[in-house]
Amino acid sequence: MRLPLPLLLTCLALAAAPCASRAQAAPPGTAAGAAPGSEQVIVPQVQRRELWVPKYPSNDFSLGLYGGSYSTQNFGSAGVAGLRLGYHVTEDLFFEASLGRSRVSDADFRQVLPGGIFPSGRETLSYADVVAGYNALPGEVFIGRGRAYATQGYVVLGLGSTKFASQTRQTFVGGFGLRLILGDHLALQADVRDHVYSLDLLGRRQSTQNPELSLGLTAFF
Repeated sequence: MRLPLPLLLTCLALAAAPCASRAQAAPPGTAAGAAPGSEQVIVPQVQRRELWVPKYPSNDFSLGLYGGSYSTQNFGSAGVAGLRLGYHVTEDLFFEASLGRSRVSDADFRQVLPGGIFPSGRETLSYADVVAGYNALPGEVFIGRGRAYATQGYVVLGLGSTKFASQTRQTFVGGFGLRLILGDHLALQADVRDHVYSLDLLGRRQSTQNPELSLGLTAFF
C-alpha cells in the first residue's frame, strides 16, 4: 500500500524529533549519548612546599700532627715530628702527604774518627712523601663495659724525597698503622714506616733502611 507523499513526510518528521531533543539537552562540551557524571567536577589545587635538605659533612679530609722516633741507618735514633694531610677517596682507600723533620747525630763516629762525619756534630734530616693507603682490617676496641671505639688497621706505600747532609734522595716509603676513631672528627693514629733511600756518606753509596715509629692525633673535616 502506498502512502500519500504528505503523510510520509509527516511520519519522518515525527521520528526525527526525539533524537534532536536529546542532542539539544546534552551539556556543552559533552558528546551526545555520553554517560551523565563523566565530566570532572573537582579540579585539585595542590600547593607544593619546598623541602630543606640538610648538608651532612663528608669528613673526607684529615689533618694531623705526629711525633716519634726516626732511626737513621749507621747514625742511631733521634726524635721526629711532622704534619700529615690526607684525603679519603672511599671508606677503604685514602691518600696521605707527610712532612717530617729530625736531627741526626754522629756522636758514635766521633769516638773513632777525629772531627766525625758532620761539621757541627748534628745534621738536619727532612723528608716529604705521598703514600696510598688501604684500610685492610676494620675492627673495634672495647674500653670498660659500656664504651667501644672503631679501629682501622691499614697499610701504606708511596714515594717521596729525603734531604740529609746536603744530599737529596728519592725515597720509597712503606709500612702499616692503626687508627683509633675517637669521634666523628678525631682519631688517634700510630704508624710504623720504613724510608728506603741511598747515601754515600761513609765512602761508598749504599741503600739504607730508616724505620720510623710515630704516634699522632688526626682531625677530620
